[in-house]
Amino acid sequence: MHLDATEHGDSLVFLHAVKEGPANQSFGLQVARLAGVPKMVIQDARRYLAELERRDHSARPDAPQQELDLAPAPDPTETAVLAELAGLDPDALSPATHCRRCSS
Repeated sequence: MHLDATEHGDSLVFLHAVKEGPANQSFGLQVARLAGVPKMVIQDARRYLAELERRDHSARPDAPQQELDLAPAPDPTETAVLAELAGLDPDALSPATHCRRCSS
């Protein structure tokens, strides 16, 4: 999923629409500008990006960008611990109860 956006000159305009799939391009430099990154840093990054794109353009196939899964795989240990915590009643616990649970 991504927020639909378009470029207007050097500005980035978010269109307030959430769309399925990856964005058709990266807006990292525009977002950096919106975040207040100094203008010289963005200009240097833009020149570096242009050089990388010139070098890699012929080696890169014209395939759409793949969307990465941002959710990490569930950790079985974490899942078990969370399930046990969900079953506890904090008001019914005491230090003695805690020590008995740890020793078993």
